Amino acid sequence: MSTPIKLALRGITKSFGDTAVLRGIDLEVATGEVITLIGASGSGKSTLLRCSNLLEPIDDGEILLDGFDIAEPGLDPDPLRRRIGMIFQSFNLFPHMSVVDNVAIGPRKVLGVSKDQARESARELLVRLGLESRIDAYPDQMSGGQQQRVAIARSLAMKPEVMLLDEITSALDPELVGEVLDVVRDLKADGMTMLFATHEMNFAREISDRVCFLHQGQILEQGPPEALFSQPSEARTQEFLQRVTDAGRI
Repeated sequence: MSTPIKLALRGITKSFGDTAVLRGIDLEVATGEVITLIGASGSGKSTLLRCSNLLEPIDDGEILLDGFDIAEPGLDPDPLRRRIGMIFQSFNLFPHMSVVDNVAIGPRKVLGVSKDQARESARELLVRLGLESRIDAYPDQMSGGQQQRVAIARSLAMKPEVMLLDEITSALDPELVGEVLDVVRDLKADGMTMLFATHEMNFAREISDRVCFLHQGQILEQGPPEALFSQPSEARTQEFLQRVTDAGRI
């Protein structure tokens, strides 16, 4: 029996003024599948992720979560957005709150979880992500890699069904990238459904069930990582991967 489709994007278009950023995106993400988005800056990866959890309204198309169109006009996006977590390049932590309170605030304020339960669940998440010694620290006392792991814990605390990850290592020093990518490996092992934009090509090859190459707001080519990285069929994909190879990124 085939794995059910968790998230489906159908005919998604998005423009900013006269600039078309997404031009008819069609993509299905099965439950537990990890799909990586690659492509040059400006190809539409971040906008696609932001549209997927309604941070950006789409101009046309459908966004189906378990078959239900969450982009239908008039729907309250907040309950739907809670089901789709998103991690950004910047950590966006509250500087005046301890790490445990940064993670606990969402379940307390949004889900109505008691303070004690929210803090206990937050502690468990932080321990799981290797941050047990930093639970009572403040963001400015932590490395970038630690802060990004806190941001991931904060999203996981909302118990999302899908995770969107937007270049989550791009703001990190190279030696800190590995600790964040280890968390993503663990999420995959746990069966989390993920849509992941990244410039880390070797990691994309390792972690992905499928890789999508975006060019000028369209998915130009997609397939299993070994096939797409080793034998891309589109000339533009070949050119992009050659540039990445020449830069030592793959």
